Amino acid sequence: MTNSEIKQLPTKDLQERLAQMEKDYLQLKINHSISPIDNPSQITKDRRAIARVKTELRMREINNK
Repeated sequence: MTNSEIKQLPTKDLQERLAQMEKDYLQLKINHSISPIDNPSQITKDRRAIARVKTELRMREINNK
């Protein structure tokens, strides 16, 4: 998910997507701790995508005040 895609989504959709991304990220970490996954860089990519969404949500919150 790129920054331009994130900026186009409504806030409610971003919040729902963030919740799902965090859930998937935690499951990926658990799976990786039990048995190594094929692509461990996916953990880093997921973590950064979550950070991008959180950053956009925070920027929207600040701009609405």
